[in-house]
Amino acid sequence: MGCCSGRCTLIFLCTFQLVTALERQVFDFLGYQWAPILATFTHIVVVILGLFGTIQYRPRYIVVYAVWAAAWVTWNVFIICFYLEVGGLSKDSGLLTFSLSRHHSWWHEHGPGCVHKEPAASLGPLDSQALVPGIGCTLEHGYVEALHSALQILVALVGFICACHVVSVVTEEEDSFDFIGGFDPFPLCHVSEKPSSLSLEQACL
Repeated sequence: MGCCSGRCTLIFLCTFQLVTALERQVFDFLGYQWAPILATFTHIVVVILGLFGTIQYRPRYIVVYAVWAAAWVTWNVFIICFYLEVGGLSKDSGLLTFSLSRHHSWWHEHGPGCVHKEPAASLGPLDSQALVPGIGCTLEHGYVEALHSALQILVALVGFICACHVVSVVTEEEDSFDFIGGFDPFPLCHVSEKPSSLSLEQACL
């Protein structure tokens, strides 16, 4: 396959997915979002597996990556619905933290453009600052998380298509090689009992 083939494209997509997944994992850790942490960790492992399979021409690993890409799209659709509160979901619930903590998304308090204000003296230490979520923010944290998931969906869909293409190409190459006898342990020679064909039998052996 050439440099502009589906294989090279899939290698680039897997590398890009690793970078974006690691970035997302960092912010999930900062927000103590345990369900996304586990999902993203699984995603990183499977993407590495798919990258290895693409480089080493292992179609089974690429198939695993393709199946996970479909599941990853489903997960990110759920994340978008969760943060946009579609279908009765609430982004203030403890669903993503397994109700183990009251933390929210890291972007809930550190979104782009969010402002600080000094708390009242009776509500906390004098030297502390409380970030006011949702006030003065350029983009609400729910939309930031939704955009992250939308990017993951887009890349996963393209990766799924490329993975299916690479699997078909690699499988065809293996079948064509097997068809010409590349994997046959013994050559196809007819045994003849005539003495004149003795040299031919020895050549086949």
